[in-house]
Amino acid sequence: MSDDRALEAIGRIERALARIEAAATKVPEPAPRDDSELRQLREVHQALRGKVEGAISQIDRLLAEAEGV
Repeated sequence: MSDDRALEAIGRIERALARIEAAATKVPEPAPRDDSELRQLREVHQALRGKVEGAISQIDRLLAEAEGV
């Protein structure tokens, strides 16, 4: 009697492990691509990059002026 219960428990454990392994190896589907969002992010990136380049140029000018003093 006890052996039957143990065998049933082992069977349940093996089935659970099989489900876990199947879930672990399943590759998630990629999110649908939204080109408009990507385009908008690129535009924002370019604008931010331009501002940073301007700020760095201004810092360079200030440092050059300070060295010339």
